[in-house]
Amino acid sequence: MDYEVILQNIWWIILILIILFSGLKTVSQGTIAVITLFGKYRRIMRPGLNFKIPVIEKIARRISIQNRSVELEFQAVTQDQANVYFKSMLLYAVQNENEETIVKVAFKFYSDKDLMQALIRTIEGNIRSYVATKKQAEILALRKEIVDSVKLEVDHVLEDWGYHLLDLQINDITFDAAIMESMSKVVASNNLKAAAENEGQALLITKTKAAEAEGNAIKISAQAEMQAAQLRGQGVALFRQEVAKGMSEAAEQMKQANLDTNVILFSMWTEAIKNFAEYGKGNIIFLDGSSEGMQHTMKQIMGLMKMDEGNQGKNH
Repeated sequence: MDYEVILQNIWWIILILIILFSGLKTVSQGTIAVITLFGKYRRIMRPGLNFKIPVIEKIARRISIQNRSVELEFQAVTQDQANVYFKSMLLYAVQNENEETIVKVAFKFYSDKDLMQALIRTIEGNIRSYVATKKQAEILALRKEIVDSVKLEVDHVLEDWGYHLLDLQINDITFDAAIMESMSKVVASNNLKAAAENEGQALLITKTKAAEAEGNAIKISAQAEMQAAQLRGQGVALFRQEVAKGMSEAAEQMKQANLDTNVILFSMWTEAIKNFAEYGKGNIIFLDGSSEGMQHTMKQIMGLMKMDEGNQGKNH
């Protein structure tokens, strides 16, 4: 009998140990366990080794507090009835590790599948509502505005569920093939227009600079020609003055020596003919070599000399 009692006690001890060990539970890092007692929420267990009352207490949910992501693909319609296709990535997490927040997350939805369905539909609905107020041509430039608008609206909803929207990335925005083709044509035509305008401006600048350079060259050339003409005129005037002065002095000396002044004129005539012969370079010059022609020429020269002497007298 004593042997049977000892054996029964051993079995009872083993059973109690099994029950006690069954109450030891490990909660992984980044996870919080939710404990219920007869189906009613009782408490939470944080990461590490924990103990729950065997049989009576039950782990109802294990809530991950790590970041989670999901990819979304959906369609929206713009104000001008253009179909827009979005590909986006959603990053979300449990709002915090407070017990109240964990209880929301654990019991707000029946399962994670229901949570995901509600989350995705909420994001899609907000984006569709925003896109419906914009025209097709505006959508591509409003990527950031769409994200900001959705985050502002969705954060309030997720907060009531115990979650927080960390980030929403719109990775791709596309349209129907016909719209994409028309947009490409518009971009190409705008590029051609901009290129033509730039080319026209460059040509205008080139022609303007060339005209300015040509004008400056003409101006410089005209100024140089004017200065040269002035110098030539001054040289001729000085030459004439010196010739007249020399002839006047020679004539005065010949008068004092009681010589005929016509000798000077004859000498000028012969020197002119000599210069014509030496430096003519093939040019043909017709001269009247008769005595009457010479007398006529001499009279003209004397007349010029008298006019020059009269001008000099007036100047004095």
